[in-house]
Amino acid sequence: MSPPNPENDPVHKGLHQLGQQIEGANPVTPPGPVDAVADNAVADKVEKPVENPVDNPVENPVENPVDNPVEKGLHELGRQIEEAEHAGRGKPGARREKDTDADAARRGPAHAAPKKKRSGRRTVAWVGGTLLLVIVLLAGAAAGYGWYLNHEIHRIDLKNLTSAPVKGADAGTENILMIGSTDRCALKVQNPAYGLCSQGVNGVNSDVVMILHLNPANNTLSILSIPRDLFVPNARSDGANKIDAALYQGPDQLIKAIEEDFGIPIQHFVELNFDSFINVVNALGGIKMYFPEPVFDAYSGLNIQTTGCIALNGTQALQVVRARHLLHKGPGTTTTNPNYWTPEPQSDLARIRRDHEFLRVLAAAVKAKGLSNPITDQQLVAGVVGQLTVDSGLSATDMIGLVLGFHNVNVNAAPQLTVPVAVDQFGSYTYKGGSYGDIEFPVQPTDHSTIDQFLGLKSSSDDTYTGGALPSPSTVTVSVMNGSGAYNQATDTANSLQALGFHIGTIGDSAPVGQEAETVVYYSSKTPAELAAAQAVANTMSGAVIMAVDPTQMKPGSQVTVVTGTDFSVNPPPASTTPTSTGGTVAIPAAAGTTTTTAASSSSSAFAPPTPTVEPLQPWDPRSCTPSGGEGS
Repeated sequence: MSPPNPENDPVHKGLHQLGQQIEGANPVTPPGPVDAVADNAVADKVEKPVENPVDNPVENPVENPVDNPVEKGLHELGRQIEEAEHAGRGKPGARREKDTDADAARRGPAHAAPKKKRSGRRTVAWVGGTLLLVIVLLAGAAAGYGWYLNHEIHRIDLKNLTSAPVKGADAGTENILMIGSTDRCALKVQNPAYGLCSQGVNGVNSDVVMILHLNPANNTLSILSIPRDLFVPNARSDGANKIDAALYQGPDQLIKAIEEDFGIPIQHFVELNFDSFINVVNALGGIKMYFPEPVFDAYSGLNIQTTGCIALNGTQALQVVRARHLLHKGPGTTTTNPNYWTPEPQSDLARIRRDHEFLRVLAAAVKAKGLSNPITDQQLVAGVVGQLTVDSGLSATDMIGLVLGFHNVNVNAAPQLTVPVAVDQFGSYTYKGGSYGDIEFPVQPTDHSTIDQFLGLKSSSDDTYTGGALPSPSTVTVSVMNGSGAYNQATDTANSLQALGFHIGTIGDSAPVGQEAETVVYYSSKTPAELAAAQAVANTMSGAVIMAVDPTQMKPGSQVTVVTGTDFSVNPPPASTTPTSTGGTVAIPAAAGTTTTTAASSSSSAFAPPTPTVEPLQPWDPRSCTPSGGEGS
């Protein structure tokens, strides 16, 4: 039995192609245009020599395969496969259309003694043994590469993460919290454009709070942004604050606030700071965005004086995603002085819509880099893992698996949502005597429906943690405390909740926190049963309503305590129906007095109308470029 032709052997052919991909995907010189990182090169030349990766193999694992033992081993494997194939072509019986000088050189001098012919059995054993050895080498190389990548990632232990569900309709789904940190003191190279740690610019906030939802069952993903100025009860361990202030006490506190106040379970955590964001973009060779109008932001450093499709390096891309004090040169404006351009009316919310567009552009750039090619995918992961801070449970192997598992998803079609909010119109919020500046309040029921859409839930009565049905009102006992000082508010609220089927416990008063106040649905602990009970109550209310964990608010015999605020209402019971003599049905209105609303209309004008879940780009917002350099849709 003669050995199979390697060109016709799919396993051998695949391994040979792998060797060629390794050869082609790992040039000694760094890929990508040099000018894409030129603006950042001066600042980084001491500690991050991007231009000369050979001198710094630890910080540039991808660009320098010559000094990377794992990549070197894979490259050597490809060379051995190449030689094995040529050796196969030189064996008796192999077809060769043309005997080249290279072939003759490999065979040796003409007077060399001919080799003995292998028996069929020995040939089969040799081929089988070689393939087994190659598979073992590949497995070992992959394991070594995973070990290498895992040691490049900055890992932190987090205790508030939730395990991914293993059964039910949402089995295997994951929510990854992705944040952009403002920690200047964490930067390797201090940049005056962002403020210097040495000069007291040492605040640690989450400029960007996004959650990525992944569902492997139907290969879908969605993104949810939480506005940074949204005021939440559990932002800090000692009480309420803006959601972005939670990061000051560490990622665990931010995770805790999101899970407890919004009912969104978080399985993994990923953090980028200014430096890591810049390096991610530069690892892709920069990106291109189309600017329909010149734009300027003195705070972020963004300064685009021309229109059209413009190449951005990592520093410029960071300026785009951080801009929230934007001035734009609209139609009819002739001055080139940005100080006389038009300011956009929104701040953080405008930045969120631009950040969502940037994610689409970034995803397209990553895909153009070579997604679906396992070698290139590993390179992209290797190019960013050293710049990330992640939870200890998210390995490099997990990251590669996510990239490979979801690389076919159309990001442009994936939902990119924002939690709707009501923006204050009074300048600075006072809560328990402290001033918190500009803030935003939650907006129900649109917040509930947005989170349900983000998680892929089919019904508003589904539990966001388990995916199952929320408990029946008849199984939940609620205490109600008047937290606004409005006359008879606790009694009116309790009557409305009782009309929906809830049992009522204690009714009383709570000290007001300020002129404007959220209605808070408190529960004792983040167990599935307690959280589900709180969700069942919160889902029946509209206005500025949010959940929170605080066992000190619990009254004896109750699972939930509602502390009323200044702008909310309890939804009326659904109208019942009764058959008619003609076979149809007729609606029967709810009993009088059971639909009592408890909104304090005096505070409603203090907030702007609710923001949308999805906001389209404005005429001045940067966007994608077409392949020809035109304006993308």
